Amino acid sequence: MEVQLNEHNKHEYPPMHTAEHILNQTMTRMFGCSRSTNAHIERKKSKCDYLLAEDPGKEVLMEIERKVNEVIDRRLPVTIDFLTHAEAKEIADLSKLPQEVSEALRIVRIGDYDACACIGEHVNNTSEIGHFKLLNCDYADGKLRVRFKLTD
Repeated sequence: MEVQLNEHNKHEYPPMHTAEHILNQTMTRMFGCSRSTNAHIERKKSKCDYLLAEDPGKEVLMEIERKVNEVIDRRLPVTIDFLTHAEAKEIADLSKLPQEVSEALRIVRIGDYDACACIGEHVNNTSEIGHFKLLNCDYADGKLRVRFKLTD
């Protein structure tokens, strides 16, 4: 299996990038939406956009924060597998992959909670992430923008 890793590989802050994966899976589970349509991942604060039919409201947003932290607190291992497209499509959504991607896909798993094709850097265990804190959220024109940070 040939794996393409090149200058286009992501170099985000591993704890924040791993938290983004957990947030994405939490949003998918809670709302049935796809993973973030746009993300900007930085060490100090990050943001993700989700397409939703309606504004979830403050109480639901607090539930998102609680659920993400619940997953982090499970101290799940973060592992990497290289799978063929056929193997990967059984456990991960491949709809956003570019057409020119190699046959071998790098799949990042967060315990039994999430599996995603990703070239970015991640922690080895969710215990390395810290506490997930929602800073604020905006909802307009069917898009929820979530801003968040990590604390100790």
